[in-house]
Amino acid sequence: MAKPIDLPQGSLEMLILKATSLGPLHGYGILLRIQQISGKRLEILQGTFYTAIYRLERRGWIEGEWGESENNRRAKFYHLTAAGKRQLKVETAKWADMTSVVASVLQSKPEEV
Repeated sequence: MAKPIDLPQGSLEMLILKATSLGPLHGYGILLRIQQISGKRLEILQGTFYTAIYRLERRGWIEGEWGESENNRRAKFYHLTAAGKRQLKVETAKWADMTSVVASVLQSKPEEV
């Protein structure tokens, strides 16, 4: 099994937006979805995670509705809003640009500088 990695600062909100874009889930379900998609490589602290969820909800990028979980417990199910879809596109583009720049720096050779 591959070693878990720490999330780069600022990427958690983007991952939550992406996870909720795949369908509504309650908070812990979103966390599990991110872990599943990452092959359990991302370690996310629950306190940090829920703080990010509340921040995204306050910004209007996700919206929660109360419902019943698979364990018959009351849970808030989150889905992506139209503003959240737009923000996910923005964040995805920024992330792609940043990783491209970092990759080009790492691939540079002495004769190229």
